[in-house]
Amino acid sequence: MKFGTLYAYWVRDWGADYCALAKKAKKAGFDVLEVGAGDLLNMSDAQLAELKATATELGLEISANLGPPKDKDVSSADPAIREAGVKFLCDIMHQMVKIDCKILIGALYNCWPYDFKDLDKEGLWKRAVEGMQKVGDEADRLGITIALEVLNRFETLLLTDAAEGVQFCRDVNRKSVKVLLDTFHMNIEEDDLPAAIRATGEWLAHLHVGEGNRKLPGMGHLDWTAIGAALKDIGFDGMVVMEPFMKAGGSVGSDIKVWRDLSGNADEEGMDRMIAESVAFLRKAFA
Repeated sequence: MKFGTLYAYWVRDWGADYCALAKKAKKAGFDVLEVGAGDLLNMSDAQLAELKATATELGLEISANLGPPKDKDVSSADPAIREAGVKFLCDIMHQMVKIDCKILIGALYNCWPYDFKDLDKEGLWKRAVEGMQKVGDEADRLGITIALEVLNRFETLLLTDAAEGVQFCRDVNRKSVKVLLDTFHMNIEEDDLPAAIRATGEWLAHLHVGEGNRKLPGMGHLDWTAIGAALKDIGFDGMVVMEPFMKAGGSVGSDIKVWRDLSGNADEEGMDRMIAESVAFLRKAFA
């Protein structure tokens, strides 16, 4: 397993200097930095080359995280929006190739955050499957893995537990299209987190980790040793990426619904120390 973190731990607004945060991630003890996939479309070839060189020098891998906007929703009832969504995801993958990024993750089958104005789950599911089949064809061609994130009921109505995630990927039926489980969302929706991981089995391509309140692993009540044992049981050898959100304010705090400081009012040095302690804790728990 390789351990990583989403870049947004260190920022209040989406988007960042990824080269600078790659150095922070490496210093904290990570193997992976997860970046905002949409930002790759706004980066020049020179900027992408710099990011690739920085990651290579540091020995870091890069994963790309995305919550598509509403006008790029592959499950939309509007054919033009669905077409734009497929193109959007394919364009991102072409940029990923330039930085040797092999995995695109997130609620790619829908828009995020979802507004719940269309509650026709059957129709949404059918259109999303068709859209992800097209994206999966391009991912297969490029050698990229697509990991579809299972969210909680307050963020989507499509994939809300591991069983739905697996069924959706079976329906898409593309080699590249797999499941992403997230312990924060699982803590809301699953009866038994380790059992859900075991049931997902070979479909699991990526794991997001965080406590039930989105604090760093080791700061809450989740049984990380049991989660690690389940990963071993299924032979999981992918990326385990933290997605902690502990600071209120900015677009990150607003979108994630962080309304109070969860860090103990930590300064930058304190935030760096806590995440380094967390990845060391998680490596030990999963050993």
